Amino acid sequence: MVEEWYEESDVVRWGEERVKTTPDDRTWFERDRARVLHSSALRRLAGKTQVVGPLDDDFPRTRLTHSLETAQVGRGLARSLGADPDLVDAACLAHDIGHPPFGHNGETALDEAARSCGGFEGNAQSLRELTRLEVKIVDVRGREAGLNLTRATLDASLKYPWSRRPDTPKFGVYADDLPIFHWVRDGAPQGRRCVEAQIMDWADDVAYSAHDLEDGVVAGLIDLGRLEDPGERVDLLASIAPRYPAASPEELGEALDRLRRAPWWLSGPVSTPAALCALRTMTSELIARLCVAAVRATRAAHGDLPLRRYRADLVVPRATVAECCLLKGVTARFVMDRRDAHARQRRQREVVAELLALLVVRAPEALDPLLRPAWLAAPDDAGRLRVVVDQVARLTDASAGRRHAQLTGRPWTAVL
Repeated sequence: MVEEWYEESDVVRWGEERVKTTPDDRTWFERDRARVLHSSALRRLAGKTQVVGPLDDDFPRTRLTHSLETAQVGRGLARSLGADPDLVDAACLAHDIGHPPFGHNGETALDEAARSCGGFEGNAQSLRELTRLEVKIVDVRGREAGLNLTRATLDASLKYPWSRRPDTPKFGVYADDLPIFHWVRDGAPQGRRCVEAQIMDWADDVAYSAHDLEDGVVAGLIDLGRLEDPGERVDLLASIAPRYPAASPEELGEALDRLRRAPWWLSGPVSTPAALCALRTMTSELIARLCVAAVRATRAAHGDLPLRRYRADLVVPRATVAECCLLKGVTARFVMDRRDAHARQRRQREVVAELLALLVVRAPEALDPLLRPAWLAAPDDAGRLRVVVDQVARLTDASAGRRHAQLTGRPWTAVL
């Protein structure tokens, strides 16, 4: 049975599967969500940097906890807008599944080192994980199909539904994954994201902007009271504008003023249980504020019918976009751009580049056994390099450090 309001073409899978010995009554999208949730690729995100590294504290947010929080936000948005909650949940869980060790820092290093095979992009790698690398389904013809998710779920996971192009560093598919990409996008308007992908993307922004700010405050790296200083305000807005150009400096300033006037805005340190409670109240209020604004604006534009696939677009008011950019910019300025982080980030990029170069020389023996057949079957150097990139991207922060130490004979230091 096809879920109400979805078409037969939305729930078809790339690979034809054998009939399950013990059938159940789950929907297509419930199965998709379960496949992502139980995947080893998702579990590996527990060891990958979100903002603070997973080895920096006993309980920092990681790529895994961020993905779980994004899924919770996305599920709520989907329910309010009439999209399938399990479909959006699955896309949210999967949205970072291809990201490499050391967060965006590792992504930058891999992109530079992999230029000869088309570069690296975490979202394109996510499609590769879902459709090729994560071993789950071999279809009736003997073809590996990754998790073999439905067309609608794969489409909802495509944050950037295009291949590499000169006008943006973001893209969602490598050249050798274009066949499955074209299958996913069959009948979709070129370059347009389905509404479920738009919900996933906004849920990602909401979770990131609120939760990473909270982490920075708890870690003592962000003092929101500093934003009351006029000079600090000028420097902050100047740093955010080029990083998040979706909002103008004037809009960012107005967003800061609105948030500071909110009764739940926290401006002092978190040094008592009551202060921590107040901080978490602020986080909850921020998430609700950003979500409700998008739901109301979208409903005002499209009415009360279920909003699915290409029947509508998510509408986020400009003032709400500015508030989200402002929150992300505060975290970027005081956490990611702090001076004592630069040397560490540089060393992490060096480790990624050195590790890739060492594995290129020592492949296929130095690769994980599951990746060796793909390396041996690759038609040329670019294809073999792509498999080595797959290997590095699948590593956690800790396993990248260990593998680098093993291949170089140098100790793995705490700088990682």
